[in-house]
Amino acid sequence: MSERVPPIFIRPAERIGIREACQHTGKTDRTIRTWCKRFGIGRVPMSGGALVISLPALNMVMQDDPEALELLRAGDRTNPLVRRHFTETGTAES
Repeated sequence: MSERVPPIFIRPAERIGIREACQHTGKTDRTIRTWCKRFGIGRVPMSGGALVISLPALNMVMQDDPEALELLRAGDRTNPLVRRHFTETGTAES
């Protein structure tokens, strides 16, 4: 049995849904949902509703960048390894 990965904090400006994640990656719904569980890059809001995914974190998974993903998970959004993914996805904060 695999250990549960702590989720990434997802700010409103970086949230995407499953359909957009599939379009962005060219992957199937099933693959995206698997990645969300495996890498902790998505969640269902406590109030219910649809799966919410962090676009920068998804980009990190797509580019096989576990170091940036772990920095993001730890809350480090200023590290250049992390900032690159925010810039690439158009979700960089000013």
